Amino acid sequence: MNEVFVGSEALRAGVLTRSRLRWNYTPIYPDVYVPNGVAPSLRRQTVGAWLWSHRRGIVAGRAAAALHGALWVHPSTPIELISPATRPPTGIITHDELISDDELVLIAGMAVTSPTRTAFDLARHLHRDLAVRHLDALARATGVAAFDVLALGDRYRRARGRGRCAVALDLMDGGAQSPKETWLRLLVIDEGFPRPRTQIHVTDGRNNAFLDMGWHEPMIGLDYDGEVHQTDRPRFVHDIGRNELVRSQGWLDLHVVAEHRRAFIVHRLKEAFAQRQHPLCLRTGS
Repeated sequence: MNEVFVGSEALRAGVLTRSRLRWNYTPIYPDVYVPNGVAPSLRRQTVGAWLWSHRRGIVAGRAAAALHGALWVHPSTPIELISPATRPPTGIITHDELISDDELVLIAGMAVTSPTRTAFDLARHLHRDLAVRHLDALARATGVAAFDVLALGDRYRRARGRGRCAVALDLMDGGAQSPKETWLRLLVIDEGFPRPRTQIHVTDGRNNAFLDMGWHEPMIGLDYDGEVHQTDRPRFVHDIGRNELVRSQGWLDLHVVAEHRRAFIVHRLKEAFAQRQHPLCLRTGS
């Protein structure tokens, strides 16, 4: 018994005694157990939630996105199931909703919402910024497209949250490689800058670099430098050459770190657009 399992099933099968179950295993949901000392993981919680539903629930939302390969889903994230159960335990969220067979896939024996249905649910159940963060990761992992998700939404015109679905899907971009890149992209959009393109290829014909995001016409790039850029010595050395390549090709590349405040980022961007004499029209004025 080294995986997630249903306690009552193990007792009936004679695999465990009640005393061994009580002393050697920890319940993560009612009647669902893992060995003592096993670290929590999203995968175990997802399997446990599915077992709790008597194997009838459909894994949805962020847990489904993670099963499809999306990154940046925290292990403590509640597990969402499409299920008629009305009183789920702590850590499980249930949605009693319609779903068609063509919106399901089978992963590790569990029914899971397809990437398209998963995106539809993320876009309407989560607030905009969180939804876009997970949509970006799902798009990067699966290639799911907003057009297909919106077409699916036409099936469910009365679905809860459908009104805000289009807003999040319009902002989805599989080019984001981290939650902070999504955050930075949304920041510049909300501040009225033109929508940036992601993963811009810069080359001198021999060497290559990619900007997190930027604008081709004024040749302004914007990169978010996480902790690894500053603490990983090989990465730090690589970035020196990479940044020289970007500059040599005429790009004005701005780097953002965690300590930079929103106002400072906006100020630097405005100065960059002014330096390029770009006819930037901000909603807030400039």
